[in-house]
Amino acid sequence: MCVVAAIALSTPVASAAPGAFDWPLRPKPQVLTPFDRPEHDWLPGHRGVDLAAGEGEPVLAVADGTVVFAGSVAGKPVVSVDHPGGLRSTYEPVSASVTAGTRVRRGTVVGFVQSGHGSCTSTCVHWGIRRGRDYLDPTALIRGHPIRLKPLDTPHG
Repeated sequence: MCVVAAIALSTPVASAAPGAFDWPLRPKPQVLTPFDRPEHDWLPGHRGVDLAAGEGEPVLAVADGTVVFAGSVAGKPVVSVDHPGGLRSTYEPVSASVTAGTRVRRGTVVGFVQSGHGSCTSTCVHWGIRRGRDYLDPTALIRGHPIRLKPLDTPHG
């Protein structure tokens, strides 16, 4: 009998070397609002996760990379970092302590939490990951993927 292992994922995730990514806050924060990828780009969804945080708390680069944006988007302070493999992490609302072009290592402070993220009733950080135009579940980069055995459609000898 031959058994095939398949990874079943509910949302597209990015691939990264084990241990390359970490949480943007210390200690590991509570996820207030999970990732909810819409079926189509134009539909509503939650294209990242909201993490419980305190005003002024340091926000850390989740992996090695280069800061590509540190400024305001629609009146909210945002920091974006490009990582190897075509991934980009974003943090909002975060008052930047870095500038575009700065190379950062995982754990480098990139800014400080500000209040004002609309989907949180208390202070939080919206953390997003995308590859190109595709938003991915950022927590999938730092937690193991469940492996599920699935029955074979055809017998193998």
